Amino acid sequence: MTRPTSPPRLPLKVGQKLNEGKTKQIFELLDQPGLVLVQSKDQITAGNAVRKDQMEGKAAIANKTTSCVFQLLQESGIKTAFVKQHSDTAFIAAHCEMIPIEWVCRRVATGSFLKRNPGVKEGYRFSPLKMEMFFKDDANNDPQWSEEQLLEAKFCLAGLTIGQCEVDIMNRSTVAIFEILEKAWATQNCTLVDMKIEFGVNVKTQEIVLADVIDNDSWRLWPAGDRSQQKDKQVYRDLKEVTPEAMQMVKRNFEWVSERVKLLLKPQASSRVVVLMGSTSDMAHCEKIRKACTSYGIPCVLRVTSAHKGPDETLRIKAEYEGDGIPTVFVAVAGRSNGLGPVMSGNTAYPVINCPPLTPDWGSQDVWSSLRMPSGLGCSTILSPEASAQFAAQIFGLSDHLVWCKLRASMLNTWVSLKLADKKLQACSL
Repeated sequence: MTRPTSPPRLPLKVGQKLNEGKTKQIFELLDQPGLVLVQSKDQITAGNAVRKDQMEGKAAIANKTTSCVFQLLQESGIKTAFVKQHSDTAFIAAHCEMIPIEWVCRRVATGSFLKRNPGVKEGYRFSPLKMEMFFKDDANNDPQWSEEQLLEAKFCLAGLTIGQCEVDIMNRSTVAIFEILEKAWATQNCTLVDMKIEFGVNVKTQEIVLADVIDNDSWRLWPAGDRSQQKDKQVYRDLKEVTPEAMQMVKRNFEWVSERVKLLLKPQASSRVVVLMGSTSDMAHCEKIRKACTSYGIPCVLRVTSAHKGPDETLRIKAEYEGDGIPTVFVAVAGRSNGLGPVMSGNTAYPVINCPPLTPDWGSQDVWSSLRMPSGLGCSTILSPEASAQFAAQIFGLSDHLVWCKLRASMLNTWVSLKLADKKLQACSL
């Protein structure tokens, strides 16, 4: 049987070069307005290109790494300029006007931070994360800037003036992006020591998004938290002499990272939510739970059973899901007198969440059957179907980084939407 082949990739209509950096070129796409082609180069640099070498294959390695990283972030819910990988050495992105600031986020003190902060020992752990920003100015070695300097610069990009709201969004986003990547790399027993990222303003939407690239030039990675095993560009920076053998070692490190980064997209654990409803009249309530579970990437099964009318069947269904070894959270949806939650909680070691569909007439009385439990029962009660799914996701997020990453991005997006709503309201009030 012959395997179906994917349709051939149509050639892009590439226009003029819009920008060129040390390691990449940006081209307009004539047939796709609002999008650009980001083409990586086989060049590695250090110290603002004071040291500069060709490294065969680096473009493909960097492109593979950044495409995987952006895919992870986008699937988590982070807004980025990345659209899709186009070829081995290029990807397509939304056209952005870049904000000329490098945002640096640090978990562990090392590198230039130690030089600028004498007395701090290497390895000092920042909790919360240490944030710094640097103005992109090669001629002056990218000087460190304060928030006040950034605000006073009054940058206006793609029609958006960078004010306090925008600075706060970039600051908060940098922390969330670091924490997501830190959590992902921890699954590979790698410490994300620090990281630099850049933001741009989407020329079509005037929205601030994560832009540029995140590859092995962007961070410090220490396997098992051991600096002597570092796999990032610092190895190249530290070379006393650039020899063919040394460049092969650097290339092997970059390849190691590009292979490992693909594993960050894979779940570390299976999980499942099983919703038990007392009647199909509760279906609409249960569908809200299932929809919310799906948004976190968690499979959700709906079953109908009554602990009052058929306790033996309820316990048989429970045993069915306990027997296959998949970590499960049970959600009990029962109106009037909730027997499902307490019976399930008393007969399983798996978590049980009560999510009763309360009605206006008897809801204030019915809820007590979910709240007052006999001793020895540990089921929680959450009235919102969406919140019950979120709580289940928080349980699974302890062992599955992909679920945790979606929760973390959701927190950020809620915060950003409130920030933008407040900015809009203030503008209307003026």
